[in-house]
Amino acid sequence: MRKEGQIRIPSGCAISGIINKDGRRTDGGAIAKSIAVMHDRSNGLGGGFAGYGIYPEYKDFYAFHVFYTDAQAKQESESFLEAHFDIINLSKIPTKKIPEITDEPLIWRYFVAPLPTKLNDSQLDEAEYTLRCVFAMNTRLKGVYVFSSGKNMGVFKAVGFPEDVARFYKLDEYSGYSWVAHGRYPTNTPGWWGGAHPFAILDFSVVHNGEISSYDANRRFIEMFGYKCSLQTDTEVITYIWDYLVRRKGLTLNETAEVIAAPFWEKINAMEAEDRERLTYLRTTYPSLLITGPFSIIVGFNGGLLALNDRLKLRSMVVGEKDKTVYIASEECAIREIEMSLDRVWAPVGGEAVIVTLDEEEKK
Repeated sequence: MRKEGQIRIPSGCAISGIINKDGRRTDGGAIAKSIAVMHDRSNGLGGGFAGYGIYPEYKDFYAFHVFYTDAQAKQESESFLEAHFDIINLSKIPTKKIPEITDEPLIWRYFVAPLPTKLNDSQLDEAEYTLRCVFAMNTRLKGVYVFSSGKNMGVFKAVGFPEDVARFYKLDEYSGYSWVAHGRYPTNTPGWWGGAHPFAILDFSVVHNGEISSYDANRRFIEMFGYKCSLQTDTEVITYIWDYLVRRKGLTLNETAEVIAAPFWEKINAMEAEDRERLTYLRTTYPSLLITGPFSIIVGFNGGLLALNDRLKLRSMVVGEKDKTVYIASEECAIREIEMSLDRVWAPVGGEAVIVTLDEEEKK
């Protein structure tokens, strides 16, 4: 009989997300309970979380979470940071020693702002400047991986089951208005700390269940614009596509979803003229950013969450609502575990983006 971990489960991996539209901040305990229910969808080779609104006292600064292999890597990284940013605060990220999480790297956190002189000389806006510095650190500095770089948000990930990762990072000591989580079952790529989900760049974070058959085409296109896919898993490219289309090209969240999970041509051709023209433009302008293969994803961003299936809905995803809180998960049981009495629960159709944002007064 084959043992756990020796059987390939193509539909494996679990995703979960929670957002309080009224901006109410809750600790990481609920999202940890939600993802733990789906324990059997992962195999201990990766778990992780992203929380939004968790650093209100530093909300105007970029929060860099960094893995280091050794002290030399840390020294080189900090020299780079000091040359490009004002370092407002730095510290080890608090962790709890538990037997389930082993071989941890050095894990540090930095709150930074671009140096005005460097930013001015670069002729870039601060987001683009910061993104390019992150890629420089991750590709040029040996033993350095910046795995989170947004404002008022942070990613926490490791090799392990997600419920153990939550205990390791003491997520119940953080409070945020939205959370996303992932339990990994890698099938084609290695399980390692950098390859755990969420993947993040600036304020975007992505958790993903599935496999991307279009990865090579997507990667070749996005790397023409300065993005570097170096983390040995297909999910990384999804994160960069969101940043490229939304931040750089100015597409809306819904338009971006219509690029990566575009309807089939026969469906587009049957639409009313306005929708047909819009979708034809998106499909012909960004054909290399269509993502094919089975997937369900949750995209976190400052002020909201987005959930999306592939256009054939080859991976499960359920959404539930209770008052001002929206829940998203691979399985309904992961929602019911933390909220039994739902006002509404449904499964989005393939290619239908579910976009949830903070109430307008909370965005101010």
